[in-house]
Amino acid sequence: MPRTHLLGVLGAVALVTAVALHGTSTADPLPGGLGPCVGTQCPDTFPPIHNGAIAGYDEAVNVFVGGDFRVRASAAEAEGRIVVGGNFDQAKDPGSSPSYNVGIVGVGSRVPPPPGSDFLVTGGGVSVAAGQKLLAEGGNIHHAGGISGTFTGTDKPDPDAFQPYAGLAAQLTTASTCYAAAATTGTAVNQNYQTLFTGDGKSALQVFTVDFDLVSASGGQQGIVFAGIPAGATVLVNLVGDARKIATYTGEIADGGQLNSLRERLLWNFPAATTVELAGGAQFQGSVLVGNPASTTTVTMPGVNGRFFTTGSLTHGGSGGGTGNEFHAYPFTGDLPGCGTVITTTEPTTTTTEVTTTTTDSTTTTDSTTTTTTPTTTTTAPATTTTAPTTTTTAPATTTTAPATTTTAPLAGGDELAVTGRGLAGFFLVGGLLVLVGTALLALVARRRRS
Repeated sequence: MPRTHLLGVLGAVALVTAVALHGTSTADPLPGGLGPCVGTQCPDTFPPIHNGAIAGYDEAVNVFVGGDFRVRASAAEAEGRIVVGGNFDQAKDPGSSPSYNVGIVGVGSRVPPPPGSDFLVTGGGVSVAAGQKLLAEGGNIHHAGGISGTFTGTDKPDPDAFQPYAGLAAQLTTASTCYAAAATTGTAVNQNYQTLFTGDGKSALQVFTVDFDLVSASGGQQGIVFAGIPAGATVLVNLVGDARKIATYTGEIADGGQLNSLRERLLWNFPAATTVELAGGAQFQGSVLVGNPASTTTVTMPGVNGRFFTTGSLTHGGSGGGTGNEFHAYPFTGDLPGCGTVITTTEPTTTTTEVTTTTTDSTTTTDSTTTTTTPTTTTTAPATTTTAPTTTTTAPATTTTAPATTTTAPLAGGDELAVTGRGLAGFFLVGGLLVLVGTALLALVARRRRS
């Protein structure tokens, strides 16, 4: 291959790779790191809904409720870690099963929290109606308020139980509002018997804005169909308006259907609604985010398969869907629009330089010159995706005649979130490619000289 062609190819490869890595190294989860499975015992792949052996353990929050969590009618269970900012109140209908499971459930992904960890956390109290039972077998009920009624699991009273999660509701509200402003990439059309979502066939983030209920003309169930969604794309559905309802039969126990295949990269976002209803006979697929802290969400579907995060209150169970209502623990691993502000703070850096002066009597005098750099704070709105405000603090670096030592400590405080190190991998790879290009250039020069 001619030298100029080879150089062009190598340069193009390096440039394209650098651009590609830059564009893909900023994957954003939900605020607070919510969404993915957490811990060392996560399964490589989450299994379909089943009642077999435990498939792994997940330390992440599966259901977050900023307000009160009310168990009603014939609701049966909530898999995974459940975190409630207000009260947890169980008062099911007479004649239904008297039990409600949290943490480990009979049927689901079978990826519960680790044994001995918190299955239910509340910022308020826990109450279980007479004749009923709250089952948290193998885990803790970690509550800030009082507890009454019959339950299993370890009782863990603690006035600060909810404190580690106190900032999540505000972060989720901010994120929900931000996601709703994302530019749409496709269309959503209610065709009465189904709502058809048609993507652009190419974007890694497929965004749909819906200003209607996903119900039939009579208010009953309908299908949900997606088209034009590239493999591996994240799907964000923003359902705008003061009240929204989904009533569907789409989504099944056995994986294989289209909606099931999108489950871990599909987010249903309700940014402003005060009333949200999830009804119908489906094993609903995808994660749900309700951003209005004044909202009440009522879930009457047989199953919701994905993370469920609401800043308001939740009623699990009621008319309008199946019986034995369940939340099943499945992660959200999609990449979402950037919503935060990156705040970079540089601490003062002091550099001491040794200055040597030689006199005629061979006496050496050393003076010290100290230069101090004033702290600088840079605030930038990210051009790429960011989940929420991130604070990065660089500790002071002192340079003397010895080699300098620099320590970088990413911190997250308040509602600010730490940035992961994923972006560095791209730069290391690009550096490697540049080394290869340089090596090729040297080889060509040597070859030319020999000729």
